[in-house]
Amino acid sequence: MASRRQRFAQRRKAVGFSQERLAERLEIDRSTVARWEAGETEPLPWLRPKLARVLQVSIEGLDELLAEAGEHEALADERLSYALEHPGSVDLVAVARLRERVHGLDTSYDKAPSTSLLADAGQCLGQVTFLRAHATTGRVRRELFAVEAEAATLMGQLVWDASQRRDHATTRAYLTQATEAAREVHDTAAESYAFLRTSFVALYGEKDPRVGLTLAMRTAETAGSTSHVLSGLAVLHAAEAHAMLGDRQDCERALGQAESHFESIGAADAAIDLFSPTQHGRLTGSCYLFLKDAKRAEPILDDTARALRDRSKSQAIVLGNLALARIRQKKLDEAAASLHSAIDVVEVTWGGGGLNVVFGAGRELRPWRAVPVVQDVYDRLLSLIAAA
Repeated sequence: MASRRQRFAQRRKAVGFSQERLAERLEIDRSTVARWEAGETEPLPWLRPKLARVLQVSIEGLDELLAEAGEHEALADERLSYALEHPGSVDLVAVARLRERVHGLDTSYDKAPSTSLLADAGQCLGQVTFLRAHATTGRVRRELFAVEAEAATLMGQLVWDASQRRDHATTRAYLTQATEAAREVHDTAAESYAFLRTSFVALYGEKDPRVGLTLAMRTAETAGSTSHVLSGLAVLHAAEAHAMLGDRQDCERALGQAESHFESIGAADAAIDLFSPTQHGRLTGSCYLFLKDAKRAEPILDDTARALRDRSKSQAIVLGNLALARIRQKKLDEAAASLHSAIDVVEVTWGGGGLNVVFGAGRELRPWRAVPVVQDVYDRLLSLIAAA
């Protein structure tokens, strides 16, 4: 098993980059950065000088960041195994190993089918709660609560995504667990993120924009000055709630507020890894679709789709929304091309959001089912239904 490069990841955060922003700066895919940090691959020799400059270290310093040894991980695995057999002995090394496992699964979330991650994530959460119940020192117990908040939030994401955004009750239960764990250690960033995920359930699962708006604004209030990333994301989703309600003026005001938050993000932001420069475009395009302004939505979604080349669940949603914007303008050839691209990504990631969007686009294409390019799309959608 590869060894996670914690110091490399810490350096990236220290200079103010999320994985996606570092990847964009280096003109590579985000998954490449994720594999470096997971210890699965090494940066290619020609890329190392540029990487060192971006991270503001020497070549020798970069080599040190990349040289975290596998012996540490083997020792941590042994400590964790022993702690699971003798839970009263759990220590910070075992807790750190559990956190690494949760982070590794979280890194895989946007590229892998959620069903493939559920068992491992559930095992991690179960181990965390078991050890937390037996921890004998306050510091270890606090750290376990922090990991529990992360693991429960991840489980909420995975369950909701794997159920194609249908299992609201189980998702909410995990997110409530995450919120309660975060409160135990006064971790407002983790608490805010759980709130934000709960707002997604209201907005995109239960289709209740008023409840979603309340939860999104509660997220922004909770995040406060802790994280401009979380505050910005919360206000972005509040903008979408306004759009669902048909309130264009409030929507556009919220989009501007989100942009201001994103412009204020600093290197020490507690949620820097959640930020991507494409998020504003993704949500803005979606907002204008809800506001029935496909002409305004199309160029925003097109630019965002061009920036997203990572075959992620987010990319599938953007491409699906771009197809919707083109369908609503009767641009059938372009819509079909976008929908084919979205299906290409969905067939790899099986993201619940992407599936919902492409099937929704398929329903809007019904008036043109006899058109050859639309028939081709329907053939792929039928295959997708059979596989799902």
